[in-house]
Amino acid sequence: MISRTPNDETNRTADPMSARGNPGPTTQPTPAAETHLRKPQGLTDDGRFRAGRLAGLGMGAAIWTLSWPVMIESFLNSLVGLTDTVLAAGLGVAEADAIAGASYIMWFIGLVIMAVGVGATAMISRAVGAGRLAAARAVLGQSVLVGLIVGGLTAAGVVALAGPVAGVMRMTDEATASFVTYMQIIAYGVPGASMLFILTACARGAGDARRPLYAMIARNVVNITVSFLLSGVDITRTSVVTNAAGIEEVINRTIIANPASFDLGILGIAIGTVAGDIVGAMILLGMALRGTWGIALLRRRLVPHWITIRRLLNLGWPNFLETSGMWFGNFLLIVMVGVISAQALAAGKNAGLLGAHMIAIRIEAMSFLPGFAMGTAAATLAGQYLGARRPDMARKSMLTCASIASAIMLAFGIAFITIPKNLVGVLSAQPEHLETTPTLLFICGWVQVPFALGIVFRTAMRGAGDVKVVMGMTWISTYAIRLPLAFLLSGADIVLGGTDASPWLEIANPMPDDFPIQGLWGMWIGMCTDLVLRGMIFTARFIQGGWMKAKV
Repeated sequence: MISRTPNDETNRTADPMSARGNPGPTTQPTPAAETHLRKPQGLTDDGRFRAGRLAGLGMGAAIWTLSWPVMIESFLNSLVGLTDTVLAAGLGVAEADAIAGASYIMWFIGLVIMAVGVGATAMISRAVGAGRLAAARAVLGQSVLVGLIVGGLTAAGVVALAGPVAGVMRMTDEATASFVTYMQIIAYGVPGASMLFILTACARGAGDARRPLYAMIARNVVNITVSFLLSGVDITRTSVVTNAAGIEEVINRTIIANPASFDLGILGIAIGTVAGDIVGAMILLGMALRGTWGIALLRRRLVPHWITIRRLLNLGWPNFLETSGMWFGNFLLIVMVGVISAQALAAGKNAGLLGAHMIAIRIEAMSFLPGFAMGTAAATLAGQYLGARRPDMARKSMLTCASIASAIMLAFGIAFITIPKNLVGVLSAQPEHLETTPTLLFICGWVQVPFALGIVFRTAMRGAGDVKVVMGMTWISTYAIRLPLAFLLSGADIVLGGTDASPWLEIANPMPDDFPIQGLWGMWIGMCTDLVLRGMIFTARFIQGGWMKAKV
């Protein structure tokens, strides 16, 4: 039985679903009460929060409270994909290519789920900031309901489209078989993943970033353990050293030998991923039912309430358009990587470029996790400060988070520039990856500071409700800058669907064959140029201040 808290009754008049029941007394306030109601209710006179999990905290303490759990949680979340990539690389180049392609589909699945999560974070943070806890509980229930429906529909789409998508990415037959197997198993866990990430978004909106961390820890322990045991892959470490003759030698050492004998390969990796998502979701669901975040999931909030659902979708839909537009642009990039890889394989050159590309992204992700953590903290604080009618503090919190993220990501950039081969060796022993990936890390190491600014300001402005403007800026950056530059500098054609002899769509690259910048590393130069310009665009929007006028 789900219990009700005393605040359910005292906050009834602030409840967007209160029209279902008795709205309560309508006593006219005295003039003194009216004056009191016009004052910001979410903050004390010295700027500390009154309600929610941040109650009693000032800005500095709130940033720390919100950011460190998110940073660890983001690392753990990234560790799921990283584990799959490392184990797949241990199986072979084809399996690594399959996981590289699958990561883009899983990214899209996450975008669909988080379209609901963004709306939930914005609405709950505003409600908590204003002290309207019953309204926050209503949003929590409707977010769970919508998330489960969206997760089920997305899972069905994954099963139906796995085979055609592999063809679009120009995978080899062996890689295609691994890709389809992996995605079909992953589809079973999509509803669980939906519950996991939407409940996490709700907890963050309520100001509790620490407790969802427990669910992520359990998720990763289950994922790593089950995937490792079922895959049959040993954990190794590869290093590149220079001998006395000045020749580089590759040394591969086994760190942990797999004690099990299941040897399920890519199937075992997928089962471990799904198991982890389900365990994490169940832990968060228990927290929501108990009201651990200061707002409880109540049974009556799971009945569809179309006004609240419409508000969620009004916030989530622009975010989905924004991020799906960015995803499609990046999906076209992975299609180009597939074309480059196929051309290299046909010419007898380095194959496995899909895997090399994804390993570089997995390593780079370690750098932008602090940026994401600071952006998430800034999003929650911006929403709550605006809900408390303190736009000056919303601006200051965003600037502080951006400065911290820039300093941390700068340190990562220096490592990418100075020791890229050592970093790659931690993830893969495949010669194809050791040859290509270090150059990609070297390129992205130079753009970490503008990358940090873009991440924090973009995430924070979305949390403040400025979703439509952020969507437009992201689309402009993706389609007017990122995609054209990466396309031109890669030297690769865009080929979609069909066969090599008769594709559905083919766009020839206009760059001459002897142009000095081309191939996978040329594509990365184009992508990183976009990160610099994107950081400048979102910084300009932050300075302009229009995000403070967004309505949720």
